Amino acid sequence: MSAINRGKFILVALAFGTAALLPFFDTGYWLSLGVSLAMYAVLATSWTLFSGPTHYISLATAAFFGTGMYVVGGGVDLLPYPALVLIAALTGAVLATLVGLTTMRISGVYFVIFTLGLAELIRQVVTWVQTTFTSSSGLYVLTDITESMIYWELMSLLALVYLAGWMINHSRLGLALRVIGNDETVAAHIGINTAKAKVMLFIISGTVASVCGALLAPRWVYVEPTIAFSPMISFQVVIMALLGGVHRLWGPLCGVIPFTLLWEVIAAQFPNQTTLLLGASFLLIVYFIPNGIAGLLENFPKQLQSKNGG
Repeated sequence: MSAINRGKFILVALAFGTAALLPFFDTGYWLSLGVSLAMYAVLATSWTLFSGPTHYISLATAAFFGTGMYVVGGGVDLLPYPALVLIAALTGAVLATLVGLTTMRISGVYFVIFTLGLAELIRQVVTWVQTTFTSSSGLYVLTDITESMIYWELMSLLALVYLAGWMINHSRLGLALRVIGNDETVAAHIGINTAKAKVMLFIISGTVASVCGALLAPRWVYVEPTIAFSPMISFQVVIMALLGGVHRLWGPLCGVIPFTLLWEVIAAQFPNQTTLLLGASFLLIVYFIPNGIAGLLENFPKQLQSKNGG
């Protein structure tokens, strides 16, 4: 590891260590906000692992998130919580494999529509099963897990996602994905198994989203399909990732923090216009900040140097 990379690693470790101290200082509003930030940081970063290098816009986050949540909700009275989280990870991996093998040969708007429809399909199936064979449309998730524990679990998961992303970026798989993102036809002609590379990253992204849903289930206490498989989760994750920038692993974090804070205000002040404002924010981000905040930060020194030189 070079001196520069070692310095970056130390800074990242210090940042994670500092953030992990939050429950010792507050167990109310700020901890609740911290859990939301950690959740979206995990989802947006794992989404970027796949969609960033491949340029495939996936709206399947809610499908995996809700699956993990329902695994915990359905088995909380039968199995230990750690076992349920592991089952959620395996379930997410299997679902991502099936979806990946089915869809990785399509692209563009067809892939977007399929992934959006996947979450809705699973939501409708779960709703039908519960209303047909049970007496309620949701599940109670009653545990002794505190919000502080959930926060630390999410921070640990986020650290693993960053580590996995760093390893992928410095591997042959990461190089293959960057080539695929630039020109998939060229990648196929030079011998890269494009379908295999994309499926592998999609499995990692889907597994992480499922684990995230499993970890969040105890926080919501009562889980129902409209909450677990809400399309708002998928859209918010995409917007946060694009706002921060998907060409850098740390980019999504630049979008998660300001967007989550802003969304707290919007949800409180304009509860009936959240969907409208979400769509408007997506259009504004794509039009005015196509490379995200990370792109602005990287280009600022160049622009400043060019201005001074002029």
